[in-house]
Amino acid sequence: MSENTKVKIETTMGAIIMELYPEKAPITVENFLTYVKDDFFSETIFHRVIPNFMVQGGGMLEDMTQKPTRDMIKIEADNGLSNDRGTVAMARTMVPDSASSQFFVNVKDNTFLNHTAPTDQGWGYCVFGKVIEGMDIMDNIVAVPTTVKAGQSDVPVDSIIINKVSIID
Repeated sequence: MSENTKVKIETTMGAIIMELYPEKAPITVENFLTYVKDDFFSETIFHRVIPNFMVQGGGMLEDMTQKPTRDMIKIEADNGLSNDRGTVAMARTMVPDSASSQFFVNVKDNTFLNHTAPTDQGWGYCVFGKVIEGMDIMDNIVAVPTTVKAGQSDVPVDSIIINKVSIID
């Protein structure tokens, strides 16, 4: 059995290491790794920080403009993985197959985000990895003061920049 791919997310608040689960979410992991290999995440920010819920990033720049993304992907939230503390899932709109580059880290168990049925309301959010080092960094990030910026709520007052995401050999 091969070892799962690991990625390191270097931020202005410290480094986070995630393990990805390609056997559970092959399309999602391939999509995420394509963004990593393209250096897409560099200079994006964690733009949505909600205490007792999650930290979201992977698509917005510090000036709150959205980076152009690849095509949206098919949702794989019916893979049996739960939105538990430390897991990483794809952000999306109300349309199930709308995830592209943005992801979030659950900072508590958010089982209400899990897949319950193949319907618009029941699809949930696709977990594709887990933070295996640096959850203390995520806890520090989720505790920062937030504001409204460019019409978006829950934006950190002081930007938390993703400097680089790289695959760990």
